[in-house]
Amino acid sequence: MTTTGTDRILLAHGGGGQLTEELLRDHILPRLNNDVLAELGDSANLTVGSKSLCFTTDSYVVKPLFFNGGDIGKLAVCGTVNDLAVAGAKPVALAMSMIIEEGFEFAQLEKILASIGEGARQNDVAIVTGDTKTVEAGSADKIFINTAGIGVRLGGVDLGFDKIAVGDKILINGTIGDHGMTIISQREDIKFQSQLSSDCAGLASLTCRLLQESGGIRFMRDPTRGGLAATLNEIAKATGLSIEIREADIPINPVVQAAADMLGFDVLNIANEGKFVAIVSSEAVDSCLEICRDHPLGKEANVIGQVTESTDTPSVELATKIGGRRIVQMPYGRELPRIC
Repeated sequence: MTTTGTDRILLAHGGGGQLTEELLRDHILPRLNNDVLAELGDSANLTVGSKSLCFTTDSYVVKPLFFNGGDIGKLAVCGTVNDLAVAGAKPVALAMSMIIEEGFEFAQLEKILASIGEGARQNDVAIVTGDTKTVEAGSADKIFINTAGIGVRLGGVDLGFDKIAVGDKILINGTIGDHGMTIISQREDIKFQSQLSSDCAGLASLTCRLLQESGGIRFMRDPTRGGLAATLNEIAKATGLSIEIREADIPINPVVQAAADMLGFDVLNIANEGKFVAIVSSEAVDSCLEICRDHPLGKEANVIGQVTESTDTPSVELATKIGGRRIVQMPYGRELPRIC
């Protein structure tokens, strides 16, 4: 029996919060652990001959398959590219496997494949190998996609939790919560006066420029499942340091905020698919912000907080717009299943 009181997998185990952490810590790592896996990065850092590579894999089970701003195909390409990008690599090639349910329409499949091809071209990567399986009707919710990606690490880039220090600033390249709130609104057929749109995008063109033109970047991660709250709590736990963020400085689309408030979600917990969080030295943060704002995917970038000393248990604290303070907890995991 696990700490959840169940001997079976729950949907929440895939939500990117506390239960995902428990699944990794109590079940997966004890049986598969090694030095590379133990880092639990978005990508594994590998040395092959004289080359320093990053290698990642991901699976996509989003529902609905098509949403405003993208579809499962675009999401699969961009999500894999982003895991490589925030590890400090230039993405080079992807592998892709599809599990397709009997009865799936060819028209929908071809639309997804066209999106995959366009996404690969836009992100300057090639789909170089793959696999296709079919399963009985009712076994796979139409189509699931699995990817793997390889990237070449940029020279002179050395990112990691161990590089983060007190006084470092926290930068995000744009608004949060767009993807998750778009998915839930379309899944439930909820209409808003202004249409929500996913932020699904490949970040490598921005992250590579940022890493090559500005020093002082300590760490990067894309806040997907579990959102900004999960990412910042992971950083605090891994470093033993606390984090303070300012509500007034976090970029949020007003429509996204209104939708989250109406549906009872904390926008800090909502998934993103075209955003990264960067921990940057105070000396380099202004140049990093300038580079971000000069790029189409960083127009709304902002510094949202800083790393602080931890006097007790490392925590993430939010300074609210009205002058209060609250602890930002690691999400439990049930907020938005099947968002990627």
